[in-house]
Amino acid sequence: MKLALFFSQPYRKIAKDGLWDNNVVLTQNLALCPLLAVTGTATNGLGMGLATMVVMLASNGLVSVSRQLIPSEIRIPIFVLLIAALVTLVDIFLNAWMHELHKVLGLFIPLIVTNCVILGRAEAFASKQPVMPSIWDGLMMGVGFTLAMVVLGAAREISGAGTLFANASVLLGDSFRFMELTVIPEYKGFLLMALPPGGFIMLGFMVAAKRLLDKRAVAKQSPSLEIESLQLAEQDS
Repeated sequence: MKLALFFSQPYRKIAKDGLWDNNVVLTQNLALCPLLAVTGTATNGLGMGLATMVVMLASNGLVSVSRQLIPSEIRIPIFVLLIAALVTLVDIFLNAWMHELHKVLGLFIPLIVTNCVILGRAEAFASKQPVMPSIWDGLMMGVGFTLAMVVLGAAREISGAGTLFANASVLLGDSFRFMELTVIPEYKGFLLMALPPGGFIMLGFMVAAKRLLDKRAVAKQSPSLEIESLQLAEQDS
């Protein structure tokens, strides 16, 4: 397949939706349970985000491949079973190869099954689209979700403990130990930011910042749109 395909307009639209315009967390305000529960550190957010992204990518691809074979009356139960099987595989993989991280995230990994975003993308997009756009949609939605998890985790970790990517080597290996930083030396910590209420507060700032950036982008486009409308009016006259 040509790499240029992923730079075509439909694929760019899918990517922009997943990363920003229709971001799972910042726009749809979904998947808040794992978001608030495990983002005490950026490393936990990255691990949970990657696990969710793998499940979302694989489920979108499998649903798209089998969409012609599944009767519409029973498609939802089959989608749930498919997602549950994928989550079980991810859970076993983490337990076998990243046991220390699994001890932190283990309680929340099975809850990926109940993540309405995964079932929603399988039903709304993958069950109606070809394989490649569906896989691309799952990947971009997963990346958007992971980025939101990492940013929120980083903000909470810095404000709560003064560190960044603590225990990153547990997730990524000893080669990534350089990512474990002490941002604020001799910081005594701010307990509220390490607790779920701190996650709510920081998430509110992130959503507000996104909406502010969107408004500024629309305001910048408005003059050009007015000029185009005036030019069209002059041509008509």
